[in-house]
Amino acid sequence: MSQRILIVDDDTRLAQMLATYLEQRGFRIDVCASLGLGRAALAQNRYDALILDVMLPDGEGFDLVRELRPADPIAIVMLTARGEELDRIVGLELGADDYLPKPFNPRELLARINAVLRRQSPQRAATQEVRQFGRLQIDIAARVVRVDGAAVRLTSHQFNLLVALAERQGRVLSREQIMAAIREDPLQAFDRSIDVHISRIRAAIELDPKNPTCILTVRGAGYVFTGQTSPP
Repeated sequence: MSQRILIVDDDTRLAQMLATYLEQRGFRIDVCASLGLGRAALAQNRYDALILDVMLPDGEGFDLVRELRPADPIAIVMLTARGEELDRIVGLELGADDYLPKPFNPRELLARINAVLRRQSPQRAATQEVRQFGRLQIDIAARVVRVDGAAVRLTSHQFNLLVALAERQGRVLSREQIMAAIREDPLQAFDRSIDVHISRIRAAIELDPKNPTCILTVRGAGYVFTGQTSPP
């Protein structure tokens, strides 16, 4: 399967040019023009790499890098019209894998993307196989969830739901986004069945399901997986 890349850049002409160039070389590309749209795309889809502009209409790309790291090993290449050395240092210190000032040659960007994808492949594969959050372990390959080393019982649907939340740790997901992430009919998100499943997952993994620390409800917005499996 071809690798999938998200481009977050408000320069629509440049973004579309890059999208066409990379699609011709076998990648699947999505384009967003703001941080908000980028966050929504990341919540709903799984990407191998992120091409991220620093200056965006609703904030700085640095903010998104902070949100993604260290939980998400997605390869990140940052772009900027500003060539200051400090910007490059900040981006790399926050966890970006590479940094390219505008203007640039698309062939150079392609070479950098391929390089960071090669470096990230072993880390991403290992991370996808087994995810550890304190007392909680999610073995994706085996489809087993363990708490303190002991397997807990979840339905296949509940396992998929937990993985979707865990892979987007720290991001608030609406019911619609959760259902989209596990590739089920978004219309089902309007009933309360997802709340029942969350309740049962909490009963299986939380120390105190009535006062959860790992999966929190954000009133009026949805749910967020914190990865906090014990009281602070």
